Amino acid sequence: MPYYFWGFDWTYILVILAFCLSLLVQANMNRTFQKYSQVRSFSGLTGAETAERILRNAGIYNVRVEHIRGNLNDHYDPRTKVLKLSDPIYGSSSLAAVGVAAHECGHAIQDAIGYAPLKVRSALVPAANFGAQLSWPLFIFGLIFSLRPLLMAGIILFCAALLFQVVTLPVEFNASGRALRMLEGTGIMGREELAGTRKVLGAAAMTYVAAVASSLLQLLRLLLLARRRDD
Repeated sequence: MPYYFWGFDWTYILVILAFCLSLLVQANMNRTFQKYSQVRSFSGLTGAETAERILRNAGIYNVRVEHIRGNLNDHYDPRTKVLKLSDPIYGSSSLAAVGVAAHECGHAIQDAIGYAPLKVRSALVPAANFGAQLSWPLFIFGLIFSLRPLLMAGIILFCAALLFQVVTLPVEFNASGRALRMLEGTGIMGREELAGTRKVLGAAAMTYVAAVASSLLQLLRLLLLARRRDD
């Protein structure tokens, strides 16, 4: 039994690594956001006002900016053309809030110009949701009853969810790049302020990188468990 030692399944190390990685990256994100949420932008614009200005400057008039309850659950919905900003972002004029609002505007602009990776990500949503819900139940059932077809089905569905995460990376990095250029181009922020905002958006982007890395570790564990079952 190559993955056991004294009754301990060593593939759990991959789970622990994934958990620790996610924990560290999320802690850095929270720390960075908290730091720059205490720094007020020189423009005095709130997150909502920033979003309105950037959208109008980009010639986008069919997107609504709305407040949504919650903490950092900001997002742009391409189906309804609504940009939703959370409690810490909507009414705040901090560097962190302005940066996050600009980032979401980046997604709205991606939608307006038909940015290909965003289209691909949207198309993958049904498969990703299906894979996230059924991959582990199928895999565990196949593992318990030694049914290789179910093991492989679980792995394939897990890969579908992982593919969605991988495609998300260029979408998020591109939106952050657009946000920084728009903030500077519209005069909302100067270069000194942009340095802080860049750190916030960079820390946020790393959470997506960590999610992909964690999923890759989980996939490796699935493959090892499936191989062990074959042996």
